[in-house]
Amino acid sequence: MTTGLQPFLHDATITLCAPTQVWSRASGDMSAAIDGVYHGDRRMLSDVAVTWASGRAEPIGAAPSHAGRTGFDSLLRSSDDPTPDPHVRVTRDREVVAGRMTETLRIRSVLPSALHTTVEVRLVPDFRQLSDVKSGTGHAEAWHAAHRADGVRIDGVGVSGSPSIALTAADARWRIDHDAVTLTWDVRAEPGTEASVTWIADLADPGLVVTGPTGPSDWTTPTGGVDRRLAQWADVALDDLAALRLALPEHPEDTFLAAGAPWFFTLFGRDSLWAARMMLPVDIGLAASTLRVLARLQGSVDNPATEEEPGKIPHELRAGELQMPGEGIVLPPLYYGTVDATALWVCVLVDAHRAGMAESDVRALLPALRAALAWIDRSTPADGFLSYIDRTGHGLANQGWKDSGDSVQWRDGRLAEGPIALCEVQGYAYEACVGAADLLDRLGEPGAEDLRTWASDLRRRFADHFWVRTPEGRYPAIALDRDGAPVDTLTSNIGHLIGTGLLDHDDEVAVAALLLGPTMSSGFGIRTMSTDAAGYWPLGYHRGAVWAHDTAIAAHGMARAGLRNEAATVVAELIDAAETFAYRMPELYAGDDRSERAAPAPYPAACRPQAWSAAAAITCLEIARS
Repeated sequence: MTTGLQPFLHDATITLCAPTQVWSRASGDMSAAIDGVYHGDRRMLSDVAVTWASGRAEPIGAAPSHAGRTGFDSLLRSSDDPTPDPHVRVTRDREVVAGRMTETLRIRSVLPSALHTTVEVRLVPDFRQLSDVKSGTGHAEAWHAAHRADGVRIDGVGVSGSPSIALTAADARWRIDHDAVTLTWDVRAEPGTEASVTWIADLADPGLVVTGPTGPSDWTTPTGGVDRRLAQWADVALDDLAALRLALPEHPEDTFLAAGAPWFFTLFGRDSLWAARMMLPVDIGLAASTLRVLARLQGSVDNPATEEEPGKIPHELRAGELQMPGEGIVLPPLYYGTVDATALWVCVLVDAHRAGMAESDVRALLPALRAALAWIDRSTPADGFLSYIDRTGHGLANQGWKDSGDSVQWRDGRLAEGPIALCEVQGYAYEACVGAADLLDRLGEPGAEDLRTWASDLRRRFADHFWVRTPEGRYPAIALDRDGAPVDTLTSNIGHLIGTGLLDHDDEVAVAALLLGPTMSSGFGIRTMSTDAAGYWPLGYHRGAVWAHDTAIAAHGMARAGLRNEAATVVAELIDAAETFAYRMPELYAGDDRSERAAPAPYPAACRPQAWSAAAAITCLEIARS
């Protein structure tokens, strides 16, 4: 059914191992708008329902063993006796690995006599593009199913990439109808025993541009001596991050983190870099491989249709064109519309080298480093700032991390007009050039002094042009607009400047105080926009909601700037928030004040897990341990 509404995610259960993910209800059935079995950029099955001939199984709970395995418990009361204790229990174990979902249904009975029943699993093929699911539009693609020796094969008919599903199930009876494929078993559970059946879906899409990693992550990090909740958050985060690992087929040894589930199960320049940067205390190799993956895709020509430019790091990679119905956005499979990924790539390389990345690996990336620095220089006028504007007319209007169309606005609610120069992007560029100068010096390479001069000039210009004074105080504007006027809304963007070196220490102290003040701090993290702004809305994607990674970046900057108490305060707020979300921190949540609510309200369409929200736990852990 076409609704035109983006599905809610907050009450769904997810089991994942990239590039495969399964969303369902707490019963294990798949029936809501988001539900289904996904592989890459496509939903392979949209509806899955289990029914028992003896009556409805009533769900009592669902719990993950880890990101790739979930157990669902139900009671079959229609087959039970009339006493209060339940005697017939149904367990549904779901396991997901890359390209496969396995479900085992177990019925256990302690009734005095054998339980005979029939179980049926009804599957509805879909093959719909992920973007259509997100927009609530489109319809299931045509499909064809055929019996084979060990089950049924389902193929998308006329679907690009020729996706298919191979279903297997021992001892099942199969029925293929025009709208579904059904598996049926007869089961018998003797008293005090269990009976079980298993079905498997193997998913294939030859057009997929990403693949699962070649080996396990084996990530661990010391958590002794810290808040037990922070330790638990870190454990859940590392499990989720392991499930978000991907690689490109031509270089399966180089892993990176998918941005998040369900919509961003692929390579994103900015997101993958930030997550790898936050993960440096755990795995330097992840940063090194992410840098190599993006360097191979680094721009080499000027192409307005894709926003590619020589030296530019890409924004996202998809199997095909991405259309966002209702928003007028159409993105090519490899899209370069990001203003900050290039500087962040340089920052991650510098940080990775400082953390112990092998010098030979760093030297191998020096050509990409010089190309990235040249792009930053070319894109920054001698008397101006690093800015962006959509050159295609159908790309992203905003190309910083706050990339929604209404994220950059004045205090009175007017939208800023581009080209737009974001404040935090100048911080990234400054940090990148100063850090690259130090790196080149350590490697005995030329060019350091020119970079330091460039950075010094940018720092001076920033001090002259970005600062504003409003009833909330003095702070850097979120951006300069097309006329060079400072857009005066107080936002969380300024938190990204702390610790980059772009601000004087006294200014860092003042910025931190504002971020911890009543208009910016929700008590569960830093709001993206001040409550005093006309555009503020606690459920606004970038207009008042709280993002864990955004808050963690500010906390990390505070710690780097020596503002230990301020950083600790922010970390404590994030730990409190993580606890309310069972330690799987979502992409974002509502910015309502803590005095009004004991727990933050979910943003119902927030992705989870998301790489940089999960990696924020590692940043908080490092701050707490230092």
